[in-house]
Amino acid sequence: MKYIDEFRDGALARKLAADIAREVQPERHYGLMEFCGGHTHAVYRYGVQNLLPANVNLIHGPGCPVCVLPIGRLDYAVQLARTPGVILCTYGDMLRVPGSGGMSLLKAKAGGADIRMIYSSADALKIAQNYPDREVVFFAIGFETTTPPTAVAILQAEALGLKNFSVISNHVLTPAAISAIMSSGEARVDGVIGPAHVSTVIGSQPYEPFATQYHLPVVIAGFEPLDVMQAILMLVRQLNTGRAEVENEFTRAVSREGNLKAQRLVAEVFEVREEFEWRGLGVVPHSGLAIRSRFAAFDAEKRFRLTYRQVADNPACECSAIIRGVKKPLDCKLFGGVCTPENPIGSCMVSSEGACAAYYSYGRYKEDVV
Repeated sequence: MKYIDEFRDGALARKLAADIAREVQPERHYGLMEFCGGHTHAVYRYGVQNLLPANVNLIHGPGCPVCVLPIGRLDYAVQLARTPGVILCTYGDMLRVPGSGGMSLLKAKAGGADIRMIYSSADALKIAQNYPDREVVFFAIGFETTTPPTAVAILQAEALGLKNFSVISNHVLTPAAISAIMSSGEARVDGVIGPAHVSTVIGSQPYEPFATQYHLPVVIAGFEPLDVMQAILMLVRQLNTGRAEVENEFTRAVSREGNLKAQRLVAEVFEVREEFEWRGLGVVPHSGLAIRSRFAAFDAEKRFRLTYRQVADNPACECSAIIRGVKKPLDCKLFGGVCTPENPIGSCMVSSEGACAAYYSYGRYKEDVV
């Protein structure tokens, strides 16, 4: 197939659904976690879950970097944004995530802080060049997908001799999160639909230890509905035959080795932190990236001497449990009532890739909500 609409073909979807139904063993349970929120949104936008047998349970995982960013890191951004002379730049989804006391970057902006929504790290660099008398801080978030552009921005800032540009690195590592979920044993995960965009960078090789250590089948899948359904069929076949391998459905974009140039850029600029806190997963060893000491001049955490402190989530919000795959959005008492995209209580409702946003956006929750 060549064009996007071919990956949304209804006739092919029905054929895949029939194949899945034929191969699923009625007496067993299939708990399949889609790690990426892009998969969750594809499932609910196109009604994929309605085409699956009842004993195939899709478990929603961490979703996206916005979902898993802990409140303490967001408080960093609010603190810096309120500092005189600072321009804080970040991606759009971050603006509405509530931090301590319900304070968000959008509210801080309304209160007078200079906060700019950007579409790429290059935008932040441009702002730094245009405002040489201001400190421009890029609040960088992302899994492995968005880490290379941040590395490029730091290297370009060094080459340009920019003295007013720095980065707060919130970049995190997907394999570490999968390991944390599997090690906890909270969610019954029989197989994983592997992330697509992340895998274009890191390749399929980093998932191979999970197949060995946890006997966990992994199928890397694209974000179109037929991609997801094909991945489900591949996982069902692995589970039925007792196999645990890493398979690549998304061969049109992912290789075993990944993007070696991007990996080299990341390794040049970043190093793995001893530990990093995730929303929902807690403190996970070796799961985040810090800026190397060679580029300390561009590390906002060092430049502004930021001190991190852990902040508890809203106790009424189930976002943390949803991220771990323990609960689903409909298990949250706030969902669709107190918590909506217009008035989010947790990050899973804010992000365009959050599980709660997927349930809410496509209207499939309404019959279950009082």
